[in-house]
Amino acid sequence: MNKTLERVLEKYPARVYKNRKEHIVAKESQDENAIQANTRTLPGIMTNRGCCYAGCKGVVLGPLKDAVMITHGPIGCAYYSWGTRRHKAKEEEDKKNFLEYCFCTDMQESDIVFGGEKKLIQAIKEAVEIFQPSTVLICSTCPVGLIGDDINAVAAAAQKEYGIQVLAFSCEGYKGVSQSGGHHIANNGLMKYVIGTGELVPPKYSVNILGEYNIGGDGWEISRILKKIGYHVISVMTGDGSIADLKNAHKADLNLVQCHRSINYIAEMAQTKYGTPWIKVNFIGIESTIETLRNMAKYFGDEELIQRTEQVIEEELEQIQESMEFYKEKLIGKTAALFVGGSRAHHYQLLLSDLGVETLLAGYEFAHRDDYEGREVIPSIKEDADSKNIESITVEKDEKHYRVFLTPERYEQLKKEMPLDYYSGMIKEMPDNSIIVDDLNHYETEEFLKILKPDVFFSGIKDKYVAQKAGILSRQLHSYDYSGPYAGFKGAVNFGRDVTMGLTTPTWKYSTAPWKEESLLEGTYFGGDI
Repeated sequence: MNKTLERVLEKYPARVYKNRKEHIVAKESQDENAIQANTRTLPGIMTNRGCCYAGCKGVVLGPLKDAVMITHGPIGCAYYSWGTRRHKAKEEEDKKNFLEYCFCTDMQESDIVFGGEKKLIQAIKEAVEIFQPSTVLICSTCPVGLIGDDINAVAAAAQKEYGIQVLAFSCEGYKGVSQSGGHHIANNGLMKYVIGTGELVPPKYSVNILGEYNIGGDGWEISRILKKIGYHVISVMTGDGSIADLKNAHKADLNLVQCHRSINYIAEMAQTKYGTPWIKVNFIGIESTIETLRNMAKYFGDEELIQRTEQVIEEELEQIQESMEFYKEKLIGKTAALFVGGSRAHHYQLLLSDLGVETLLAGYEFAHRDDYEGREVIPSIKEDADSKNIESITVEKDEKHYRVFLTPERYEQLKKEMPLDYYSGMIKEMPDNSIIVDDLNHYETEEFLKILKPDVFFSGIKDKYVAQKAGILSRQLHSYDYSGPYAGFKGAVNFGRDVTMGLTTPTWKYSTAPWKEESLLEGTYFGGDI
């Protein structure tokens, strides 16, 4: 076993060691690097994971701008999922944007005892009368599932009474493994009741961007590049997205899967039901963006589009070359650790590599083995924990809307040339001897930072200040610390600028890590028994 792993794991009690050793591996050349993933957090462990509600309302449904989204639960849940994500949205002419509002039933102790359905009914009534939305989405939190409020019955009655679409999502925080369970619940609902209900006549080169949440404006930068080349973006699922756009998502010629974990199963269902192929894309990093754009052009197979793609790549590179060289000169040789949700722990390694930064450790808050090892391991994955209480839906071919864009022969040929219907996973692209950790917990975070001493730690708000108090720069990749966008060519420059500014500030010299204070070690969390 890798010596770094031994140093971290040796302090665990036997029963904890037995569990965690399967979730922490070292990259060993191109040999099999199996990791245990998508399991529930061990009780008592201080995990950094989010909950099912956070995945449903906070990640997937939250960015939809034209729907009133009511959290049925305590105000703390609603406020946290509304105010921390930074998924931006622009108001469109003659269309509504409700993202500036936080809607909640504000359940109190009396509602827990006597039930909260009446409060939810009143909340819907007020929202409809004041805002006149075309769609209302209801998301439930933990207390609702525990007391048994029937939000689906309330939604059905409200839909009948007001003549608008009212959808309920039973996404109580304790369901599933973590946030990924919430992704399933939200995406399944959108697939069942929204996608496929529009009648748009699609323009040429129509695409959907799946698993892009417009953090800091990423989705806008991606759309800018695609439109510059000549693509038409029907919908983004769900950054700066809308119910109105998603209704026509089945009309696209190609689905682009940015975040594999939050949405890959929707791409598969869309292919089964509507015939829409999908490719795994990555717009984080210069080389990754270039590869993605070339793969897209290759998929459509139009020589004019291929030439236009190369022209745009050349133009974009020319604009950023000087800045990227400047930041690479400042950052080359630096090291990083990443612990992020979705595909970000993988994608940002490639952008860091563009800037000369080496990744020492990376892990996901929530992931399945295929996110780490590639889709070829899917047949060997046992039934996951989510399937015990998260609805799993199946779809059939829609005879009305099914379209064949590629011939079977062309489809098989492209699969050999590009990531069509495939994702290689994170581990294959990581350096040898780097560390991969699933569901990195608080203890392991501090121990790995202590041993590896990375120059920068990329994570979320929950562990940001632990690193900074240890004198290590921390940057959030869930909300970009009020910066961004980081996607595409111009986004890479923004990222290089922010990391360079962070690493060159003298602040970190004034902070001493607890483990560097010898007087603090004896009998403490770091030096004593757990």
